[in-house]
Amino acid sequence: MRIPLLILALGAALAILPFVGSEYALSFTVQLLMFTALAYSWNIIGGYAGYTHFGQVAFFGLGAYVGALLIGAGWHWLPAAGAASLAAVVLALVLGGAMLRLKGSFFAIGMYGLARVGENFALGFDGITQGGTGLYLTPADLKPIYAALAVIALALIYGTHRLDNARFGLQLLTIREDETAAEALGVRTTRLKIAAFMISAAAPGAVGALYATYLAFIDPATAFAPMTELTTIAMVLLGGLGTVLGPLVGAVLLSVVNELLWSRFPELYLGLVGVIILGAVLFMPRGIVNAVARRRWRWSAAPRAGLRRLADAVPAADTGRRALPETAPAPRAPDVSVRST
Repeated sequence: MRIPLLILALGAALAILPFVGSEYALSFTVQLLMFTALAYSWNIIGGYAGYTHFGQVAFFGLGAYVGALLIGAGWHWLPAAGAASLAAVVLALVLGGAMLRLKGSFFAIGMYGLARVGENFALGFDGITQGGTGLYLTPADLKPIYAALAVIALALIYGTHRLDNARFGLQLLTIREDETAAEALGVRTTRLKIAAFMISAAAPGAVGALYATYLAFIDPATAFAPMTELTTIAMVLLGGLGTVLGPLVGAVLLSVVNELLWSRFPELYLGLVGVIILGAVLFMPRGIVNAVARRRWRWSAAPRAGLRRLADAVPAADTGRRALPETAPAPRAPDVSVRST
């Protein structure tokens, strides 16, 4: 399956939906696009670099409040979303050098603590954020917000496709597999991790501002909700960690299942969704996309064929070491046997 063709097909379907779909379908797709963007952003640092964490909602919440405050000051919601994205990137740059020194569960817990710090700041500075009361905004037209989220989601799908077939993606994968070995091969791991961290923070900042515009309201519990983070991670794990289509597959399936179960079993749907995710992780631990790729179905793309070609094309000098000369054949030993006379 060629990713650019898939993106064009998705773009065409998303362009038609506002003209043929109901308001309910449009509202559902807005939330689907939001989670798709969050899942792809998390997949960059969590799937490719291997730094799983529970703190992406910190950038989402920061973007929501920056966007809401700027809109309240008279800005249009679109440049406010851009400023919110920039604020999230700056925060990732400032914190990246310190937070990315942590690894494994320490990094995950540290990022979760960062999100909780952001929530407490939003509660404490009630003179600016209105504390637990929240900020109210003028309702905006849904269709332009829908279009902006569609552009962000499609751009992230294409960007992940390029990342999966680029040297930057290969270097992130080496960090995920063995960071010490990557450093020994000359990979600048710190610089790459910070760059991936900043990239993964950009979209959540913008999406947070668009979400606040969509709701016309934001408060600390909504902006920094742990459920937003957990849902995003579940989508990536369900679809396939560190893959191009995994976040999309996981976001679509989990969003549809959530909506169907919520409409029929409003008191039990969270538990039922948890059972479904648990079963998927147990029987397909690497996600749906990787399970399909292992079966090598004709319509499924070969996993990272571009990266394999790139790895074969990288000269030995790129690893920081000189190539060894080919071993010459060993000379034959002279015949020193004594001939009989």
